Amino acid sequence: MHRQSLGRPAALRSRDRDQPYANFPMTSKSPLWRHRDFLRLWSAQTVSDFGARITRDGLPMMAVMALSASAPQLGLLAALASGAGLIVGLAAGDFVDHSPKRPILIATDLVRAAILLTLPLAAWLGFVSMLQVYAAAALVTAASVLFDIADHAYLPGLVGKPLVTDANAKISVSESLAEMGGPALAGVLFQWLTAPIAVIFNAGAYLVSALILAGIRTPEPALDLTRQRRGWVDGVVTGARAAWGEPRVRILLIMTGVGGLFGGFFSALYVAFALRGLGLSPAMLGLGIATGGVGALAGSLLAQPIARRIGVGPAICVTGALSALGTMILLLSPATPVGAMTGLMVSQFLGDAFGVVPLILASSLRQIILPQTLLGRVGATFRAVSGAAVVIGALTGGALGQAIGLRATLLVAIAGLLIGPLLGAFSPLRAVREMPS
Repeated sequence: MHRQSLGRPAALRSRDRDQPYANFPMTSKSPLWRHRDFLRLWSAQTVSDFGARITRDGLPMMAVMALSASAPQLGLLAALASGAGLIVGLAAGDFVDHSPKRPILIATDLVRAAILLTLPLAAWLGFVSMLQVYAAAALVTAASVLFDIADHAYLPGLVGKPLVTDANAKISVSESLAEMGGPALAGVLFQWLTAPIAVIFNAGAYLVSALILAGIRTPEPALDLTRQRRGWVDGVVTGARAAWGEPRVRILLIMTGVGGLFGGFFSALYVAFALRGLGLSPAMLGLGIATGGVGALAGSLLAQPIARRIGVGPAICVTGALSALGTMILLLSPATPVGAMTGLMVSQFLGDAFGVVPLILASSLRQIILPQTLLGRVGATFRAVSGAAVVIGALTGGALGQAIGLRATLLVAIAGLLIGPLLGAFSPLRAVREMPS
């Protein structure tokens, strides 16, 4: 399951008049198949996504297996990573909007590779500790958030706004493939190799991504030199004001905060519940999570058809709720090898199949509605809100997990995850039937 992000919007067939290519997301008719620099960006993100899945699931595995981390320690691990996202989200928006985007993407890939390489180095020297895992998780997440903010602002200028939904759908396919292969690879690597050594594969993926991004030649839209940088505080205020001032984006921001809060419970406890509560091995956990990638792939292909059928806003709300309910299957599974593995696979498939639909559509809706000159700052606002919510959720989830148990805490989280779609259903988002022109 994509545990760190929750849902987004969809579209109707009548938008064809204004977005002539939006109905061809996965066919040869899409002009993006002939857009060489988009294909380079897509390829780089695919490689990077595989590495990111190894780290996302691998660092908690390493904490549980090699360092015997407790529930509060796992909560702190998730909170530190999310806290780094909060700090970068607050500081990066103004910087991204006033800087070339592609150099930021390349630099953050190189930084992530360098940070991760410190883990095997420390292992060879014999002093790997939770402190280093905390630091690596926080720094890699900080670089990843900066990458995501820059990428969100970079994509519309690379492909043009009429092709944004199409591009996001294609990128989501590769994320789904990474969700299938990455966790399974992580489980196998972390079971066969020592955990820090397995992280080398992730570092290599970031290096390959940086090399591919360096080959992009399409010039970026010219920066508005009449608008000087006014500092991160002004960037935060501007981004928050722009997001809050647009009713359809405002509810997406609220849903992001609510989803991040209760999603933080999962960030802290999901791996521990699967390994300890259900008795799954790391390899079984990795293979089970990979099933979610199959579901996410299905969701990537169905996002736009679902949106055309029921409308963009309703699609966000309905699929977001179904995604939360799908995760409950794992918590109701028996603690037997067959029962737990079956529950994990079904839960991952349904949770990711429905969860990826709102991710694609909400991101596209923001990119289309808002001016490109604000995308970095608004994206940073979303990351800051999400990061703050996940920090609170992870710390709360870790404490609750210790007090009332992992299963009960995760059931509370699922109930909380239903709040966001319910709020969306009674907001202006309900009336969004198609992507704006």
